[in-house]
Amino acid sequence: MGIGMFVTAGERSGGARPSEDRIVRVPRADTVIVLDGVSTLSAANPLGGWYADSLGMELAADLTKTPDRDLREALGCAIGTVAVRHGLVPGSAPAATVAMVRLRDDRVEALVLADTPIIALRRDGSEDALRDDRLAELVTAQPRYQEYQDRLRDGQGFASPDHRRLLQELRAIQMDHVNRHGPGEYWVAEAVPEAAHHAMVRSWPAADLTGLLGMTDGVSCAVEEYELVPSWTAMARDCMESGPQSVVDAVHAHEETDPDGRRHPRYKVRDDKALAWVRLDSAEDGMT
Repeated sequence: MGIGMFVTAGERSGGARPSEDRIVRVPRADTVIVLDGVSTLSAANPLGGWYADSLGMELAADLTKTPDRDLREALGCAIGTVAVRHGLVPGSAPAATVAMVRLRDDRVEALVLADTPIIALRRDGSEDALRDDRLAELVTAQPRYQEYQDRLRDGQGFASPDHRRLLQELRAIQMDHVNRHGPGEYWVAEAVPEAAHHAMVRSWPAADLTGLLGMTDGVSCAVEEYELVPSWTAMARDCMESGPQSVVDAVHAHEETDPDGRRHPRYKVRDDKALAWVRLDSAEDGMT
């Protein structure tokens, strides 16, 4: 009897519009994919949710046909295929962060591109985080980052013109560094297939793990910024006891208690949220 991969998930929109986060299951490849669609500045361009859907479906189709394909190679091909099919242009196309977890023989493989972390929980109680912090390092180094946070702490709120202006300036800095070589570079799935080869990858013996958490930044903030959950191990325990949706709903409710961002300065009141709990256990069948 081998090790099986069992996935439960929770998702929620940050507001009235549909969520742009996606969780895609690929049962025939024992793979789960988490994507966070990034909207473009121009409403004339396809939105991030559409791109996350398109990229996720292309990845699922590719991995179903070739389940042993290298994860970076699969992501690069999917990025290129979607870009060509829809005429996407680098620098003005929608984008998405990507996280993938795959059970392959007796190992678990993972890939992270941009700020959608994967946390592996070991049977000895330790945690191993696979992260891509290049965008966060770029943004937090900017003077405008501290300024927008200080304004929120002072009670100026998310709706102030200064808040929107500061975010636009930070976004312009990001666009100067995305998918480009050089100081401050960071990579995201957009219309540049090369980005996939800059993804962070890792693997673990499947027998060493109890499970993995894959999530968008709308959920990871529960541990990293809000301290709503004391550790990744505690989040995994909550997923096992109450389900990932309860974790997602708890983060959403916590944000509603801080509607002006005074306690937790952030880009907006509530972000979209997606959380996949991947449990590893002895099973004759594969992913469910």
